[in-house]
Amino acid sequence: MTGGEVAGILVAVFWAILVSFLAVVLVRLAQTLRATTRLVADVTEQAVPLLAEASNAVRSAQTQIDRVDAIASDVQEVTSNASALSTTVASTFGGPLVKVAAFGYGVRRALGRRGEDTPSGDPRRTVIVGRTVPGARRKKRKG
Repeated sequence: MTGGEVAGILVAVFWAILVSFLAVVLVRLAQTLRATTRLVADVTEQAVPLLAEASNAVRSAQTQIDRVDAIASDVQEVTSNASALSTTVASTFGGPLVKVAAFGYGVRRALGRRGEDTPSGDPRRTVIVGRTVPGARRKKRKG
């Protein structure tokens, strides 16, 4: 055998080893691609129903938000109506009721003074050392 034949056999052996190695790599790559394809198909099958459920949840939340908004606007309207009613009642009945109460107080006071035996010029209160003392207590101090 000549040197050229030995070199040709060595190249053929290395070529065979290289082709075998590349064949193993391609088989593993094909297996990985098949597994990836199955995974993507499974994810797609599960994602579509999940997206539909999420869409339904968002629609339901929007409906509830619309209801809460309607309730809040109704409460605001009721509050403004109650405020207007309170103002109307206060202006309608407040003035006359204050006048009636003041009149009643004046009548009670006049009737109360009428029954007392104190002279009309005698003051009801006396100042003692910087304090005001009612008439009943003043009598006890003098007596």
